Amino acid sequence: MTRAEKRAASGLAAIFGLRMLGMFLILPVFALYAEHLPGGDNHTLVGLALGMYGLTQALLMLPFGMASDRIGRKKVIIFGLIVFALGSFVAAAATDIAWTIVGRALQGAGAISAAVTAMLADLTREEHRTKAMAMIGSTIGIAFAVSLVAGPALARVIGVPGLFALTGVLALAAIWVVKVWVPDPAVSHFHADAQADPAGLRDVLTNGQLLRLDFGIFALHAAQMAMFVVVPVALKDSGLAPDHHWAVYLPVLLGSFALMVPAIIYGEKHHRLKPVFLGAVALMLAAQIGLALGIAHFWGIVWALFAYFVAFNILEASLPSLISKLAPASAKGTAMGVYNTTQAFGLFFGGAAGGWLAQHHGFAAVFGFCVALMAVWLVAALSMTPPPAVKTRMFHVGAMPADQAALLKAQMAALAGVVEATVLAEEGVALLKVSVRGWDEAGLRSLIEAA
Repeated sequence: MTRAEKRAASGLAAIFGLRMLGMFLILPVFALYAEHLPGGDNHTLVGLALGMYGLTQALLMLPFGMASDRIGRKKVIIFGLIVFALGSFVAAAATDIAWTIVGRALQGAGAISAAVTAMLADLTREEHRTKAMAMIGSTIGIAFAVSLVAGPALARVIGVPGLFALTGVLALAAIWVVKVWVPDPAVSHFHADAQADPAGLRDVLTNGQLLRLDFGIFALHAAQMAMFVVVPVALKDSGLAPDHHWAVYLPVLLGSFALMVPAIIYGEKHHRLKPVFLGAVALMLAAQIGLALGIAHFWGIVWALFAYFVAFNILEASLPSLISKLAPASAKGTAMGVYNTTQAFGLFFGGAAGGWLAQHHGFAAVFGFCVALMAVWLVAALSMTPPPAVKTRMFHVGAMPADQAALLKAQMAALAGVVEATVLAEEGVALLKVSVRGWDEAGLRSLIEAA
């Protein structure tokens, strides 16, 4: 990557990190804080407040991305960050649970994810885009881990309203990053590998393999949000003071990362992603059963959370890789757009369902709901096609007439080790899936030079 590409990737990763750190900070403390708000004794409303962010995010994510094609990436991103900050300050000033729900809805309405991803595609070359995306993904993962540990400690010092206000300040800091650190794209245009194409939605939405993965990310994040309606309260009821909840989250997170890394390496290196994936879903199911049975006991919660985070981290890391391997090369951006939207809907559904169940049927029912989600996911995943041992490669070939693009596509597809080839004539790029066991890279580059 060039210096400019590294600067763009680091800046856009920082935007995601600053925005998501504030969002994650409230997860381990919000349910306890809501108990003291007017209306907060109603778990249904607490769950709705937690999940409302996901609803507006899901509805506006793709429209924001498409708007950035027309009116400019930075304008859309800055607007979204302003809306997000406004929602954070509304939630900070809320005097009851209803206004907190309004603030959370506004936070989700600042749905800049697709626009940021499109801008990353503008600012990086095709062959380095995967690395840049990985920087963003790792930043979000680090923000999540840090927030679970830091949230309870910070809440003791500045309170949950202070956390919401801090979230707003971090969003304003992200605007500074957009304006000062992130370069302006020389040209902004649609990127099939990074953006959703409405024309390709039908193909993605009728692909059974992708739908299994979409349901998986929906179930994973629905369970996550439902859990955080209950787990902070259950830890407090077990005798652990809220400002010491970090003492549970820190060791289980560190232990889960230690187990997650070798599992992912094994799956990718030995082309055993499906067994690793199925094992993680089964472990997630076991963790939810453990929470359902042990929610009234401190050590039951701790060990179930450890199993949960091992499974969660493996699944969070492997799902995007599976999408990339199973989606048609020309529809990767559309597949990821549907995947991200489904994830956001899962956040809303999990918060709302978890809150309603906790209110009307008790905490154990919340984990019964999570058990059902994981059981359905496991059954669906068992029939998943093992992902091919391929990696995605992109090359700039220059804009060309449609007939020349079709010829180049046929020539590339005929090369040894090329599993799938697509040439996007207007974008001037070739998208290929090639065998990890070896492929004719020299022959491919000769074709590109000749074209």
